[in-house]
Amino acid sequence: MSDTIEARPDMIGGVPTPPLAILPKPERLFTQRAERFERLAEESNLSPYLQFLAALCRLQARLSVELPEPQAPSADRIALARASRMPPLDRRALVDDAGLAATLDALLDGAREIEMPPEARLALDALRAATPEDRRWLFSNIMDDLVPADSAAPHLFVAAAVQVHMARLAAALEADQLVPIRTGVCPACGGKPATSIVTGVMGAEGARYAACACCQTLWNEVRVKCLSCGSTKGIAFQAVEDGSGDAQVKAETCDECESWVKQMAQNKNPALEPVADDVASLGLDALMQGGKWRRAGFNPFLIGY
Repeated sequence: MSDTIEARPDMIGGVPTPPLAILPKPERLFTQRAERFERLAEESNLSPYLQFLAALCRLQARLSVELPEPQAPSADRIALARASRMPPLDRRALVDDAGLAATLDALLDGAREIEMPPEARLALDALRAATPEDRRWLFSNIMDDLVPADSAAPHLFVAAAVQVHMARLAAALEADQLVPIRTGVCPACGGKPATSIVTGVMGAEGARYAACACCQTLWNEVRVKCLSCGSTKGIAFQAVEDGSGDAQVKAETCDECESWVKQMAQNKNPALEPVADDVASLGLDALMQGGKWRRAGFNPFLIGY
C-alpha cells in the first residue's frame, strides 16, 4: 500500500522530517491490497473470506479508473480547512454526494460477478433494491466509523464503495496543504485509523503512520502514543506468540483509555498491508477479546468477526 516516502527538506536534529501525510494512489493501492489478500489466503483458515475480499479489492481498483472523476473540494474549501485546522474532505456532507451514490451503484453491479457465500449474496441483492433512505443510513454509519454487528454484510459493500470514492477524493488533494488535526484523526477526511504501520522506507525509517479506514490516507503519528486518546503513558504491546518472540503485528494498548490499535512492523516485513493484514491477523483480535481493552481501530471488513 505504501508509496515512496520523500522526507521533507527541513531537519530536526539533523534527521529529515517524515511528511505528515501520504495520499493514496487508488488503483495501485487496491491492486496491491488484492494481491496481499490473495497471498494471505494461501495459508489461512480464513481463506474463503480473504479470497472474497481480494476479488472485492480488484473491483475497487477497476472502478477507481473507470468511474468519472469525483468533484474535488474547491481551493476556498481547502484554504478554510487549513486555516481552521480541519480536514478538507467533509465526510458528513459527502453522504449525499451524487458521485458516492454512483460509485455504490457501480460496485453493486460489479460485485454480482464475485463468488460469495449465500448470506453475502442476499445482502448484495437487498442493497441493490434498498431505498435511498436506507442507503443514506448505511452511508452515514460508514462515515461515522460505525457498523452495527447485526447488519455487517450490507455495510461491507457500502464501505467498499466509500473507500473508492474517498480515496479518489484524497488523491486529488495536495499533501503539503494538509495540517495535523489531533491524534488519531486523518488530516484528509477526519476518519479513524484501521491500524498503524512502522515504515522502513528510505527517508522515514522507523516513522509511524496511521492508515485511514475511510480515505486510505497515511498520516504520521508519534511512534509510541495511543491513537485513541493521545496518551504516551501506560502504553504496552500484546501479540500472539509465534515462537520467534518478534511478532510483526502487535496490539498497542493504552491503560489511560483502555483501548488498543494494531501496529504493524512494515520495517521488518514490507509486505504487510494495513487493511489486509488486519483481517488476516484475526487471532490477535481473539486474544484481545475479553480483556480490559476495547478495539479502537476501525475496519468494516472485520465487523462480525
